[in-house]
Amino acid sequence: MNTPDSAECGRAERESAVRAGAVNGSAVRMSATGGGAVRDYDVVVSGASLAGCATAILLARRGVRVALLERHADPAAYKTLCSHSLTACAHPVLTELGLVPVLERAGAVPNKARWHTRWGWIEPWGAGADGELPIGYNIRRSTLDPLIRSLAADTPGVDLLLGHRVTGLLREGAGARVAGVRVTAADGESELRARLVVGADGKDSAVARLAGVPVREHRNGRFGYLAHYRNLVLRDGLSHAWFLEPDMAYAFPNDDGVTVLTVLPDKKHLPAFREDLEGSFLAFVRALPDAPDIDAAERVTKITGTVDYPLHSRRPTAPGLALVGDAALTGDPLWGVGCGWALQSAQWLARAVAPAVAGRVELDRALAVYARNHGRRLRGHQFLAADFAASRPFNPVERLMFSAAARDTAVARHMHLFASRLIGPARFLSPAALAKASVVNVRHRRRAGAGAGYVSGGRGRRVPR
Repeated sequence: MNTPDSAECGRAERESAVRAGAVNGSAVRMSATGGGAVRDYDVVVSGASLAGCATAILLARRGVRVALLERHADPAAYKTLCSHSLTACAHPVLTELGLVPVLERAGAVPNKARWHTRWGWIEPWGAGADGELPIGYNIRRSTLDPLIRSLAADTPGVDLLLGHRVTGLLREGAGARVAGVRVTAADGESELRARLVVGADGKDSAVARLAGVPVREHRNGRFGYLAHYRNLVLRDGLSHAWFLEPDMAYAFPNDDGVTVLTVLPDKKHLPAFREDLEGSFLAFVRALPDAPDIDAAERVTKITGTVDYPLHSRRPTAPGLALVGDAALTGDPLWGVGCGWALQSAQWLARAVAPAVAGRVELDRALAVYARNHGRRLRGHQFLAADFAASRPFNPVERLMFSAAARDTAVARHMHLFASRLIGPARFLSPAALAKASVVNVRHRRRAGAGAGYVSGGRGRRVPR
């Protein structure tokens, strides 16, 4: 039995090994199923990133035998196009996984944030704040992905199979129920049979495509580019976001003194970015209100991004199949919710199906529970995100809430709870919340003087200044 000191040393050694690019046991497991072999598991998870690793860990801890497949052979592989932020909604999952102290030792930064609007800065952490708010963490995926993959590899009941790509699905009965996967690895093809297959393989999920799960696509009117900087000074060390209607930008301080800086302009700016990416990126940042001094900072990565990132929604279950993370629902990257939802959906699935894959309850009923919970918790958020992805100015309700939040700390803290996905749209826009925002704006207008508290909203409309 390890003493506390020796256990701590072991954890430190494992974390050091992960940062050096090693995952315990991965070299042995990479070829464990090749050569036409057929193996049986309770669950096969395709994709060993956040959603897949969390699903595998949480299921295995409940006594489930899991094959965790990852198409990349490198144990230190990570996702580059990401907000690199874990919203506060993910904190309970991080706690259950035991990752909170690991992340803090790795340098994760609490993601307290302030948001710029035309009415000024929204400051949930400003003067007059009453009590602490739940928070998440900013941490680069180059640090986070190997950490959680190492934890999965060390979890009894999980077989991490690196360099394994799903090329087909096994069916049973009349062909409707998924019963396993066909995989290709460096040493050949093989089959893995399981009661449940989980697609954790991203927004362009091969598992969902092979299963014929339809996807609903929502157009995104913005494109995005990001880069990592050192010595980019942000006020109070907080995360910053700029709502420029319709353009967006954010800066998130991360581990190891690196800040992730992202611009999300309306697509009307795309020709300029295509002509001169670096020049357009720098000009956009310099023009931000209260912009950080990007010219005094050091860029440590290339500028990367995407010119087309639609939002995807899929039904998260089918007979013998479940989808988690971006495979089920891909949100707008401007909100930085993807990592949090990946971890949450893994937790919801594990809690729903663990007894079923162990044979104690009926699997289809358990999958229905997961699908209902997934829809109830995320459908409303996705609806609002898809609407805002049209790249439009704020609508009247948004103007009411954002203007009040810039003027009142209590409304700002209420907005933090929604932005962190700790409350849903119904509570965020409840009659009480709308009434509070209205009172804040009425008081502001009275202080500002008759007529001075309004600006033109176009077409003869008057909106809160």
